[in-house]
Amino acid sequence: MFLKRGSMIICGAFLFVSWNAVLVLVLLGRTPPITPGAGGGPGGDEAGLELAARGEGELGDVVADVLRMADTFEKRLEEQKKILRVIQSHRSLWGGGAPPQATPPLPDDDGAVLPVLVMACNRPTVKRCLDKLLEYRPSARRHPIIVSQDCGHAETAEVVRSYGDRVTHLQQPDLSDVAVRPEHRKFQGYYKISRHYRWALSQVLRTGGHGAVVIVEDDLEVAPDFFEYFEALYPLLRRDPSLWCVSAWNDNGREGYVDPGQAARLHRTDFFPGLGWMLLGQLWDELEPKWPAAFWDDWMRQPEQRRDRACIRPEISRTMTFGRKGVSLGQFYDSYLRYIKLNSQFVPFTTLDLAYLQKDAYGARFEREVYAAPLVSYETLKQGQGAGGPGPFRLQYSSKESFKWLARTLGVMEDLKSGVPRTGYRGVVSFMARGQRVYLAPPPGWSQYDPTWS
Repeated sequence: MFLKRGSMIICGAFLFVSWNAVLVLVLLGRTPPITPGAGGGPGGDEAGLELAARGEGELGDVVADVLRMADTFEKRLEEQKKILRVIQSHRSLWGGGAPPQATPPLPDDDGAVLPVLVMACNRPTVKRCLDKLLEYRPSARRHPIIVSQDCGHAETAEVVRSYGDRVTHLQQPDLSDVAVRPEHRKFQGYYKISRHYRWALSQVLRTGGHGAVVIVEDDLEVAPDFFEYFEALYPLLRRDPSLWCVSAWNDNGREGYVDPGQAARLHRTDFFPGLGWMLLGQLWDELEPKWPAAFWDDWMRQPEQRRDRACIRPEISRTMTFGRKGVSLGQFYDSYLRYIKLNSQFVPFTTLDLAYLQKDAYGARFEREVYAAPLVSYETLKQGQGAGGPGPFRLQYSSKESFKWLARTLGVMEDLKSGVPRTGYRGVVSFMARGQRVYLAPPPGWSQYDPTWS
């Protein structure tokens, strides 16, 4: 099928060039008009007048032909534009894969357009999400808000339409059930979500031609500096190939587990957080051809997709979820998600030097800080004795079981995806406990995650 479509693309391009070449040749091949006196010799004036009259008739014919051809050319040009748009939309088929830089990068300036894509379904409470986005949005031009709605829920659609031209409302056209194995029927919702993401991201990044997008779900509320955060980190995401996303979310961001005096502090993480995240069009060119039928977020956390790349996350979340009811049936909501602290202090990230987040600079400092911290036991930390100072302190795990026990006992999230703990970077989970920075870390010399720790 790819070869067939590739041939159609080549034919389309050939027809476009050929048609314009034919037009040029036809115009160059027309007989030029003859002027009076061109006859020469005896009777030249009479012959010239006759030829002139004939020339005027031929000139009129030429003009009429040219006008007709111009009209035809204009129509054909529109058709060729459509062909080129089809060629562009199928560019990922060249050579059986996406060409390098298939999605052009955004311009290197402060006015880069970063649209916000709101993924909606059947929650009329999307109004809470949209109200905050519109309240904090610094520029409608730089940050168009696009709501992509699945499910066909009329009440939710009416809420979105009530915003008029302040938001763009897209509706996923395929609302049918996805064909699944009998044992996966209970996961039908996850299949539809994955289908919706694929369609919506393609609409924004390919059909819409944007070079990057920030994705939020319809049950997320954003912080006052949400847009400032993504604007500042967009250049870093584009220039550092060791990064593949920027997230507004801290999985362990509950009150008491973050440093309230460090609202500007940012971290690298090997765990894909989601819940308000930015990706580049180039990454979508990589992921879309192999996008999964279901459970897209856990799929993103697999080594084959992550490819040793990291995301940026904040110390204090720039999003919080208010949606207990959903496809996941409130998984983790009552025990973790509802307690996530939403940042309330505006941080001017675009004025800060964020070079410390680049891989080499961050990695060296991070390793130094973690393994220079005194190694303490859980009992010592629990008693608040620490190591006779304010911290940071290090707790060490050596197995999947010891990690899960320590995480559960300390109150941070214990689950692992493909061996990567939530918020983890190089195996280390950083959080606050009793007002002290704690690193839950593997032994020195850690080299890689074990995917069986899941």
